[in-house]
Amino acid sequence: MILDGKTPTGPIEKTWDKHRFDMKLVNPSNKRKFKVLVVGTGLAGGAAAASLGELGYNVEAFCYQDSSRRAHSIAAQGGINAAKNYPNDGDSIYRLFYDTIKGGDFRAREADVWRLAQVSNNIIDQCVAQGVPFARDYAGYLDNRSFGGAQVSRTFYARGQTGQQLLLGAYSALSRQVKAGTVKMYERHEMVDLVVVDGVAKGITCRDMITGELKSYWGDAVCLATGGYVNVFYLSTNAMGCSVTAAWKAAQKGALFANPCYTQIHPTCIPQTGDHQSKLTLMSESLRNDGRCWAPKNKEDCDKAPGDIPEEDRDYYLERKYPSFGNLAPRDIASRAAKEQCDDERGVGPGKRGVYLDYATAIERVGEHTIKERYGNLFEMYEKITDENAYKRPMRIYPAPHYSMGGLWVDYNLMSNIPGLFVLGEANFSVHGANRLGASALMQGLADGYFVIPYTIAGYLATITPGVVTDEHPAFKESIEQVQAQTDKLLNIKGKKTVSEFHRELGKVMWEDVGMARSESSLKNAMQRIPEIRDEFWKNVNVTGSSNETNQQLENAGRLADFLEFAEVFTADALHREESCGGHFRTEHQTDDGEATRDDENFAYVAAWEFKGAGKAPELHKEPLKFDNVKLAVRSYK
Repeated sequence: MILDGKTPTGPIEKTWDKHRFDMKLVNPSNKRKFKVLVVGTGLAGGAAAASLGELGYNVEAFCYQDSSRRAHSIAAQGGINAAKNYPNDGDSIYRLFYDTIKGGDFRAREADVWRLAQVSNNIIDQCVAQGVPFARDYAGYLDNRSFGGAQVSRTFYARGQTGQQLLLGAYSALSRQVKAGTVKMYERHEMVDLVVVDGVAKGITCRDMITGELKSYWGDAVCLATGGYVNVFYLSTNAMGCSVTAAWKAAQKGALFANPCYTQIHPTCIPQTGDHQSKLTLMSESLRNDGRCWAPKNKEDCDKAPGDIPEEDRDYYLERKYPSFGNLAPRDIASRAAKEQCDDERGVGPGKRGVYLDYATAIERVGEHTIKERYGNLFEMYEKITDENAYKRPMRIYPAPHYSMGGLWVDYNLMSNIPGLFVLGEANFSVHGANRLGASALMQGLADGYFVIPYTIAGYLATITPGVVTDEHPAFKESIEQVQAQTDKLLNIKGKKTVSEFHRELGKVMWEDVGMARSESSLKNAMQRIPEIRDEFWKNVNVTGSSNETNQQLENAGRLADFLEFAEVFTADALHREESCGGHFRTEHQTDDGEATRDDENFAYVAAWEFKGAGKAPELHKEPLKFDNVKLAVRSYK
């Protein structure tokens, strides 16, 4: 199957405007006849639910948290990109478009990325109107800072709490629609199945996480905005509740999963300190604006206090390797460079898996007070976790799983190959290619929710009759029965190992064999080990409690069951892609100095996988990528 992304034709500068005009509309009185289900209420889902509610649709929104303002979007720190060019330093919509295509190592659709760059400016205006407290300069104008992969300052920020402030803006808009009655919220409801009728998405089945009750909900369209899947590595910067479950339930019903091997390892995280940990902590990429990354030149200096290592014995490796971008090299490159230092036995801290992020030069240049104004809450967080004062002693950082560039396949309208199923934000694959630039996740989430889905979902709804399929259809009862059967199966195993033990075991395989560096032999080892772990899980897991109560063990077991199926497709994608690009680094495909080597002749396509069942090889479908506006080139930041 050759996939059709429904990419508009013509000059790219006019594609989105022309496409919006060409789509059918739903008139205001007819909007009230349609019901839309939105799963996930982070930036993408919250913005979508609020926008669709304000347009007049009947919206039902679902989240597994006790409040939509607790979505993992709240954890984003550094900022949100937009091509406003306020610093007058040469930015433009085209430059943001180009930086994003290049940053993704030429593995994203041009038209989707252009639209993202184009609507980025609207996002800032929208959020300022909502009262988001972006940083401002001395004159009161919105301030900007730099982020990795760009030579201009285009990142708007609210200290190190940008995600939180943007989410509160979306939450306020959502709350207004809840009050108005256009949106009905279902907190503490986890989606556990997608209901498909005659090949069309018509609803979802949820588990009430308080009572354990299973219930189905119908809708004329379903929007998934459920985030990423990097908790497949067990340790990651994501909240522990983040999972692949909602997306994977769609995949089990026929939705294609695109580029699952494209995962981002963030270079700036607090290193792991032991097996007791259940998650890792992100330190914002914005810290690399003023912080300098270095490691000792000599391995015998690794146990010394950093202040005792003279300047001439320090290797500022990013400045040495990538002088044009220095410490603001893109995330995949900066992560591999940090790993390279540690693999060379020049790592610092416990386990020797860390490098330094040093602020001494910046403090000497602008003063501790200025650094505190820019990053104060991040320094406080670091000190609470490590008991170290980063104003006096360099931070220790190391890469960690952070973001999913891959996700469910969608066309230009954000609709999956299942009609009626739309996918927003990190849950889809559409704009980041093989590597996401910093401060672009918040941009994508709000672009999809505020400025894309309100147009594109209307184009679909205008072609159908509302309310034809409701929860009276037999498919809804069948869905509940299937979910209950799996729940009973998990509870009746009564094995000897906990869910966490199995998840940790899977995560170790994924990190070591399918992590920052992958090889044919490591991937084949993972392809052997994952089914073994999955088989043992279904024979020996111990899930305590019952299904008709609050039961976090049961929740975690269901999520891990999905990870154990998804991990095999993830690894198959990494094994088939015989090239290195962005976050996908195959050790067999690199230059003499360790840079990634793409194979544009054979792999310039989206790899969309069709799940065929646990233990069965997934089927590959391709969407060729065309580059008419950006010339394919070696991705260099030197």
